[in-house]
Amino acid sequence: MSLIEHLYELRYRLFWAGVAVLIGAIIGFIWFGVKIGPIQSLGQIMTDPYCKLPAGQRVSFDGKPCGLLQTQPFEAFTIRLKIGIAAGFVLTSPMWLYQIWAFITPGLYRKERKFALTFVLSAAALFTMGAVMAYLVFPTALKVLSSVGGGQFVTAFAATSYVSFMLNLLLIFGASFELPLLVVMLNLIGVLKYEKLKRWRRGMIFGLFVFAAFATPGQDPISMTTLAGGLTLLLEVAIQISRIHDRNKARGRVDEGWDGLSDDEPSPLGPVDRAEPSVPEYHSYDDAT
Repeated sequence: MSLIEHLYELRYRLFWAGVAVLIGAIIGFIWFGVKIGPIQSLGQIMTDPYCKLPAGQRVSFDGKPCGLLQTQPFEAFTIRLKIGIAAGFVLTSPMWLYQIWAFITPGLYRKERKFALTFVLSAAALFTMGAVMAYLVFPTALKVLSSVGGGQFVTAFAATSYVSFMLNLLLIFGASFELPLLVVMLNLIGVLKYEKLKRWRRGMIFGLFVFAAFATPGQDPISMTTLAGGLTLLLEVAIQISRIHDRNKARGRVDEGWDGLSDDEPSPLGPVDRAEPSVPEYHSYDDAT
């Protein structure tokens, strides 16, 4: 396709990806206040970690067991919209990921299509895994952060601060879990060999713990340790995948007879017949022609 056709195709794919996210955002906005069968409402899911704090560490208003503070006009609507959009991205991720995939597929070879599809699916799975782990560890981390005052404080979170803290934690965990996938991709294209990863293992693990200490928004030991531990486990999996890939690649080169050749030995390829190049006929033309 020409450049203009590519731009039209990009606009078409972005339009339908935006429609998918918009539909998901509407569903998330409604789900915020509605319970769907056995599934809690999205608002309850978001406030549940705060409600799990001991009764002596949180504030209750109007007989409610727990609640967040609305300190600005329309703050509740803004938060509900923000959470709905975030849920829309998650719920409709197969749809907008498909639009991205459909845009890049025509420019790839068959092998590259399979490779890219695996990359996209793995990236989505790792991000979801990280976000789920962040949500599971969030109540414990919140309890640790709220108990630092030694019982001299009562926790009353402003809704914007609480939601921003949770969403940042989910985003950091989800994005950080993509790091092992990057290591595997660099190994597959030959940039990072297994031998280098093996030598750098201790330094990389130390770097992951330092990264977790600075990346987690609350800097509490629970979320830091969980993030660093999860990344370390995934890094080890990536290193082992790299080891298997490099071993299979080396075995294939031996089977082909390339690695057993000395510097003075000719390649196992036979002589190649080269046809005589054809000489084009020369035609003389005058200036008028």
